[in-house]
Amino acid sequence: GEALEVNREVNCVTDFIHGCEDQLQKLKKQKEKGLLYGIPISIKDHINCKGHISSGGMVKFLGQVKEEDSVIVQVLKHQGGIPFVKTNIPQTMINYDCSNPIFGQTLNPLNPQKSPGGSSGGEGALIAGGGSILGIGSDVAGSIRLPSSFCGLCGLKPTGNRLSPPGCSDRPFVLAVTGMLGPMARDVDSLALCMKALLCQEMFQLDPTVPPIPFDEQVRLRGAPM
Repeated sequence: GEALEVNREVNCVTDFIHGCEDQLQKLKKQKEKGLLYGIPISIKDHINCKGHISSGGMVKFLGQVKEEDSVIVQVLKHQGGIPFVKTNIPQTMINYDCSNPIFGQTLNPLNPQKSPGGSSGGEGALIAGGGSILGIGSDVAGSIRLPSSFCGLCGLKPTGNRLSPPGCSDRPFVLAVTGMLGPMARDVDSLALCMKALLCQEMFQLDPTVPPIPFDEQVRLRGAPM
């Protein structure tokens, strides 16, 4: 409900992920409760979710429905999280605004005259507007850091190759800098919890290219970079 309300005001959601309710019922029956149990999680548009498109704001991808969840979405679900919406991005995602010809312009909920930043702008707008408490964005050159800054949130661009990639195929360009998925939320503790949940055996098994290094709570408490 909150997400719908925020979306009406700032146009930040591109799709609602079906099957959320079923997933919640399934989770309730499980003995093992994951670290993200019952938490609704918003997902940036280009991260593959089964049965949905990953448009990148480009018309040419509109017909390409993804057949499986990317590793990160599988791991979020394994940890009890509930991916519930996909969020807007600028076309091709190499932009510090958040607008494309398919879904239009996303506004900043703190000031609708301003941009929420990009490219994880839909995430920034939805979380800042109160429609999500935890989201997954991605960052090559500021795409988590800028919207976090513009929308008054916390965001983390993890070290390159620390997490499994989004799973979107057919990128229109190759980048010299490693693009990384990472969490966005209202406080640092939420980012830490999300990283701890993602850096689990499930991720290391599903994607053997990710170094099997668990989250280091001590490093975080010392205030060093995560």
